[in-house]
Amino acid sequence: MSEAESADCRVVSLPCPFLKRRVECAGSAFLRYYNVKCHGEDTLLLTSKSKDKSEEIVFEDDVGYLRSLDPKEWKKQDHYAVLGMKKLRIEATDDDIKRAYRQKVLKHHPDKRKALGEEVRSDDDYFTCITKAYEILGSPKTRRSYDSVDPEFDDSIPTTSEIKKEGFFNIFSKYFEMNARWSEKKHVPLLGDENSSREFVEKFYSFWYEFDSWREFSYLDEEEKEKGSDREERRWIEKQNKVARAKLKKEEMTRIRNLVDLAYANDPRIQRFKQEDKDKKIAAKRARQDAVQAKKAEEERLIKEAQIAKQKAEAAERARMEAARAERELQKKNLRKERKSLRDLCKNNNYFAKNEDETVNHMAAVEKICELLKATEIQALIKDIESSGRDAFIKAITESEEKLEAERRALFENKRVEEQKLKKNAALKVPIEWSPEMMQLLIKAVNLFPAGTNARWDVVANFLNQHGTFTDERRFNAKEVLNKAKDLQSSDFSKSILKKAANEEAFDQFEKDKKKVVNSVDDNSISKNDTPKLVNGTSKPKMNGDVKESKEEKPWTKTEQELLEQAIKTFPVSTSERWDKIAECIPNRSKKDCMKRYKELVELVKAKKQAANISK
Repeated sequence: MSEAESADCRVVSLPCPFLKRRVECAGSAFLRYYNVKCHGEDTLLLTSKSKDKSEEIVFEDDVGYLRSLDPKEWKKQDHYAVLGMKKLRIEATDDDIKRAYRQKVLKHHPDKRKALGEEVRSDDDYFTCITKAYEILGSPKTRRSYDSVDPEFDDSIPTTSEIKKEGFFNIFSKYFEMNARWSEKKHVPLLGDENSSREFVEKFYSFWYEFDSWREFSYLDEEEKEKGSDREERRWIEKQNKVARAKLKKEEMTRIRNLVDLAYANDPRIQRFKQEDKDKKIAAKRARQDAVQAKKAEEERLIKEAQIAKQKAEAAERARMEAARAERELQKKNLRKERKSLRDLCKNNNYFAKNEDETVNHMAAVEKICELLKATEIQALIKDIESSGRDAFIKAITESEEKLEAERRALFENKRVEEQKLKKNAALKVPIEWSPEMMQLLIKAVNLFPAGTNARWDVVANFLNQHGTFTDERRFNAKEVLNKAKDLQSSDFSKSILKKAANEEAFDQFEKDKKKVVNSVDDNSISKNDTPKLVNGTSKPKMNGDVKESKEEKPWTKTEQELLEQAIKTFPVSTSERWDKIAECIPNRSKKDCMKRYKELVELVKAKKQAANISK
């Protein structure tokens, strides 16, 4: 490339495409944005203003006011006015207080004034008030105590007329800004305006209803604790001062609460929010009512549809049942018709029999065939008989017999399988141990239910299960009871028990005869022949005039007691001859013994109840 060509060439750079980026506040700008957004104020602006003020401050010097002060009444003086900061007051910084004090000292020190030829009294000079003012305002604790009772602060709350005259936001903004100085927390939220959001307003009132004030009233203590002569007096003074401070603190918090309540009651934003909430509730209620009505209408529609569907289903079911019934009737009618045709055909052909005996058998076979075969099968059989005659009839009889025989064999086989299962289950069962009491109860049951009783051994087994006592859940069955009865019949033990039972029966019979004799004859008319003989050869002793038993009363065993209780439950009061039946269930006990034992038990229960009532 030549020099001329290179001189004409130009290099042009292409610009990069523009990108959209998100920019956030940082540094002092972000801090200012955060304070304005969260606290409603610009702290940086306030600090800058305060710095400007500190540079422009001019301290007042009211000599007339200073000369009018009484050093003995230092509590009543305005310390800010003494130092020349009457307008600045609580906004004054520590540096402002120091500079104001230096200026006062340089100008009003007694030595300075004496040098100027002024007469100075050492006992009540006003310079003492300047020193006291710096002593109070120069310490953070004592300054807070004085600021709490600043005489220039307005403790009142706005009236209704003032609110109407100046407007809600103007009047309450001023009062809340004045009282914000007492807050322990920094960044007190502002009142805002009529366009403030609900969240902002709720945050404002939440802060003021939970307002934490640092204001305290120790400056107003009537007596100083250090003036006490001893420890007890100083304690008493401190106690009195605490009571007075607590009272003033309570009044202050009541004043703040009244101010917040008054603002809340007159705040147009709160009224608007309440009206909005009320409208929302009314709208929600109306929506719920509409939803309930819609749901109710839908339910009614569904119920109506369900009823219609049910009616249709019932009508369809009735039609189906009617059709099925008609079908069954038709089938029955056809079956009767075909049976009649078969009977008539066989009857007309003399049942295809060769003699009278065969006729009877064939008649019975025809009935069996009618019971076994269906209408179509009977119809086919009729056609076969019409075409083949006797051979077809004999074949049908043979098939029916074979079918019946197969059914009988199947039934027998099922029964045999069930019996085998029962035997197998019985073999797995553990045999019940027969106690002497259970064997006596068995003998009692055998005597109560003699041979000829319907299902005798089942009844005996139920009797044992009802009146016997068991240690497990096993119960007797008819087969076990029958086997045990056979064993007892062939054993020696049964003889003694049977003999004992026979003696008891004879003795019971003797008792009955004895009562009859006593009722019918005189006391001395009982002869030896009236005494019945017992099975074992013993005889009953003779009776005296009062018919007293010589047999000693035996105590009741546990088994007898249980049998008595079970018998009383089994035979209620409405049972006829109740005690006779109860006595029959208890071996070796008569009706009289049972009644006597029952009375003893009743008396025992009454005694226990009385003892329990006395103990309570």
